[in-house]
Amino acid sequence: MDMKRPPCPRPLLGACVLLSLATAALVGHVLLHDFMVVPRELHDFSQVPKEMNQAHQQRASGPGPQPSLGAAPTQCDVPPNSRFDCAPDKAITREQCEARGCCYVPARWRPRGSRMAQPWCFFPPSYPSYKLGNLTTTETGYTATLSRDTPTFFPKDVMTLQLDVLMETESRLHFTIRDPANRRYKVPLETPRVHSRAPSTLYSVEFSEEPFGVVVRRKLDGRVVLNTTVAPLFFAEQFLQLSTSLPSPYVTGLAEHLGPLLLSTNWTKITLWNRDIAPMSDVNLYGSHPFYLVLEDGGLAHGVFLLNSNAMDVVLQPSPALSWRSTGGILDVYVLLGPEPKSVVRQYLDIVGYPFMPPYWGLGFHLCRWGYSSTAITRQVVENMTRALFPLDVQWNDLDYMDARRDFTFNTDGFGDFPAMVQELHQGGRRYVMIVDPAISSSGPAGSYRPYDEGLRRGVFITNETGQPLIGKVWPGPTAFPDFTNPEALDWWQDMVAEFHAQVPFDGIWIDMNEPSNFVKGSVDGCPDSDLENPPYVPGVVGGTLRAATICASSHQFLSTHYNLHNLYGLTEALASHRALVKARGTRPFVISRSTFAGHGRYAGHWTGDVWSSWEQLSSSVPEILLFNLLGVPLVGADICGFLGNTSEELCVRWTQLGAFYPFMRNHNDLHSLPQEPYRFSDAAQQAMRTALTLRYTLLPHLYTLFHRAHTGGETVARPLFLEFPEDPHTWTVDRQLLWGEALLITPVLEAGKVEVTGYFPTGTWYNLQTVPAEALGSLPPPPSAPFKSAIHSEGQWVTLPAPLDTINLHLRAGHIIPLQGPGLTTTESRKQPMALAVALTGSGEARGELFWDDGESLGVLERGAYMQVVFLARNNTIVNELLHVTSEGAGLQLRNVTVLGVVTAPQQVVSNGIPVSNFTYSPHTQTLAIPVSLAMGEQFLISWS
Repeated sequence: MDMKRPPCPRPLLGACVLLSLATAALVGHVLLHDFMVVPRELHDFSQVPKEMNQAHQQRASGPGPQPSLGAAPTQCDVPPNSRFDCAPDKAITREQCEARGCCYVPARWRPRGSRMAQPWCFFPPSYPSYKLGNLTTTETGYTATLSRDTPTFFPKDVMTLQLDVLMETESRLHFTIRDPANRRYKVPLETPRVHSRAPSTLYSVEFSEEPFGVVVRRKLDGRVVLNTTVAPLFFAEQFLQLSTSLPSPYVTGLAEHLGPLLLSTNWTKITLWNRDIAPMSDVNLYGSHPFYLVLEDGGLAHGVFLLNSNAMDVVLQPSPALSWRSTGGILDVYVLLGPEPKSVVRQYLDIVGYPFMPPYWGLGFHLCRWGYSSTAITRQVVENMTRALFPLDVQWNDLDYMDARRDFTFNTDGFGDFPAMVQELHQGGRRYVMIVDPAISSSGPAGSYRPYDEGLRRGVFITNETGQPLIGKVWPGPTAFPDFTNPEALDWWQDMVAEFHAQVPFDGIWIDMNEPSNFVKGSVDGCPDSDLENPPYVPGVVGGTLRAATICASSHQFLSTHYNLHNLYGLTEALASHRALVKARGTRPFVISRSTFAGHGRYAGHWTGDVWSSWEQLSSSVPEILLFNLLGVPLVGADICGFLGNTSEELCVRWTQLGAFYPFMRNHNDLHSLPQEPYRFSDAAQQAMRTALTLRYTLLPHLYTLFHRAHTGGETVARPLFLEFPEDPHTWTVDRQLLWGEALLITPVLEAGKVEVTGYFPTGTWYNLQTVPAEALGSLPPPPSAPFKSAIHSEGQWVTLPAPLDTINLHLRAGHIIPLQGPGLTTTESRKQPMALAVALTGSGEARGELFWDDGESLGVLERGAYMQVVFLARNNTIVNELLHVTSEGAGLQLRNVTVLGVVTAPQQVVSNGIPVSNFTYSPHTQTLAIPVSLAMGEQFLISWS
């Protein structure tokens, strides 16, 4: 067999070297480095972590005993932290381990703080794996075959594989490993298609011939970001494993889980198999996002996305290294080179899709309770909120409105005037959202329930092995499950939504129970005894089987089996609901979903499920909100005050203060818990909550602008500090604070009984917004009585701040301008109020900000140009606006106040569009200049002081 010479790109023509197969045989291994073929022994692994390097050197140490399965290995001196588990499927004895050709060294103790033990049975360096052959260059990268001579201990190994490597963009490498002889399941996600190799890249790619491996290096510093040679590749019918070294232990991603933002690499296993379970640590939760981001020295970062929707475990170990273990599909891997964290996130969203643009009202305050058992009670809640002067934009109902808990029905006992109630909400400037579960009631005589009858007629339900609709049990009793991968089901769902909307003009859909959840294991008839139900490898799922709390893995869907599609169920329902709302309402859809997968943010938001009313879950909501923003689902929030259990007044106040800075803000609680609407508490607590809600409404123009930037540019809304300050390693572990965009830093109180809070302030000046005059923020309640410093001049340090119960600490970063608006009790009211600017100057007197504005709910505003976009600039004691795009949408917006923070010298004169302003005020203590003006946002202006 002859190795074909790869064509050399012209810039590297002189550097290309061809090794014949004879030469390659002499050196033992071959690597392809960029466009060069070089001997393995000449490769520099100095950037690989030390322990991983040692293991690698052992693997590459030339000819030696190569164990076959059934023979005890001779090389077992692998450092403990670099051992890769040879018994991921079950506990085995020494004899069984060595029969697999693996090393058996019992550990004497579990590493401190780890969730799993070091492997006792592990791969030796020389364990048989695939070898590379027929490496060929293509228009987009490379292709090769991978083959193995010895089967593994998993059944039905695929002995010959195809490797395709696409150098798609300067910062994105994409490679797939698949079975060329059989069409295996592949995630049906629309991803970018490229037809030519990127002309230049931030990375080089290398291939190890035997054992096969891919090594990706950052060209800037030679750092290895991916090295799959560290453990053998597995590709069996129902077990795939790919391992890699990590250049740093600072890893985030791999949602959905409860815990810190950064994952522990001290033997941690994360299971991805969507599951209905109240959030707790160390279990698989509602969503699956097989993407991780690694922070590297010097502020660099990279990301890796495995596009695979099968049940999987991801194991992190201290070397540091990571292993993907999937129960099916193919290995479809994207490596994203950043080079800094913000770019990694954007590059990930380039693959899975940018977030949808929510309607403006969707950013207001939402209120729900399981237990609003009639329209009279629901109306009374809204009236109570209004009477107590609490903003409320969206009223919700849980299952209570349904007839026998069936979708697309309402009961006539408590909700006989349901349509009239929704119309009244609209007349008051409010919106309405109700719950819709995916499971469709299958009981009752034929012709008695249209959604089931029509679904049966159209063949839209998931079926069992006999071809009949699989029947589970959810709230209505026996239920069938729509197959949202079936185009017919999309049309049927759209029709059901439209028909119900014609009766009840709701504004958004809350899709729950869509993991999908099932109150019986698999189905009311059980599940067949098959490889799909009992695979040779079962990830660490709660319940121990794939069918626990969901439907049979072997059930049939339009695209494949549920075994392959389970983790996509919530995403496909979100897409169907998004589409149905567009058709039914003709305006921007609003969908909130519990179950999620990669790309979910294109269609819907997410709430974090059935959280407990506890301080622990209040605190853990911060990293969860940050994580979903990194994953492209910015419209995310936790149930304020908690869903399960009884809240306390203090907890509910602190949760409302934090929740005012969730991108999605909803108070929701359980039927069996004490009511927790804001007006239920003492006057002091109500005042604190009112302040938090009013502050949110004041900041809505800024929040809406952040969502526009996320929608059009792949940015985050709520973001961790490390995204803005990656070069400061102190920010990497901060997950009890959050930023809104680049400008606002929120430092919430997350513990009981605290009247001060400590937060990290990266280098720069941070202005406390408590010092902004009330007139600049509209009709805010009086500021808290506690003394506050006007600004924090930080060199990168922890600062302790006063935080009495009526206060949440909010700081505006120097160099930024944010638009504000007078708050109302609804966004319908607040959008008519005059606006203000808060201008935070740097030491050199500069700042920048932006406002995006449209009608708040129409589709296609960008395409039609029906929006206003304005940039605000401050420099040299002047503030001007640049009109990037102006239409009639912003004609009514009036600017009434400009507050400038960081004015060192008292101004003697202020001028607005050439007219002196006589009634400006200046505080030398806070260095704050307040300028009343009367200007149109959509017309050019110039404000100056001297």
